[in-house]
Amino acid sequence: MIAGRLPRALLALALLSGSAGTVLAVQPDEVLPDAKLEARARDISSGLRCLVCQNQSIDDSDAPLARDLRLIVRERLKAGDDDKQVQDYVVGRYGEYVLLRPVLALHTLLLWLTPLAALGLGIFGIWRLSRRRTEGEAKLTATEEAEIAALTRRD
Repeated sequence: MIAGRLPRALLALALLSGSAGTVLAVQPDEVLPDAKLEARARDISSGLRCLVCQNQSIDDSDAPLARDLRLIVRERLKAGDDDKQVQDYVVGRYGEYVLLRPVLALHTLLLWLTPLAALGLGIFGIWRLSRRRTEGEAKLTATEEAEIAALTRRD
């Protein structure tokens, strides 16, 4: 009886947890009355890193600094800035580290190329290892085979 209910309970739990989605940290008093401006603010906020939490966007973080950044984004939007101007303002104030998606520029080239270099080195290492194994297989001479046969022969 319990065995029949367990799969249903697990299915219900999975459905509930899957439908919960991400909970945003934006407080009701921060939400802009204009739905289009609010959507732009959420879009910008999702690309900005919380400097306290580091791997969370300011949209997802409950940290006071994240709240301050969300308010700055909304103030700049209300002042008439476009999305790029708002992002540039925040980057100018806090540095490029605040961006969750770093820009592709000369000074960030190492950041972008490191994964490719690591992958290339891994492939090269595997290739060298496989070549070493095939090169290391030496054939036995006739005398060596005879010695092995003599040693393994049982009378």
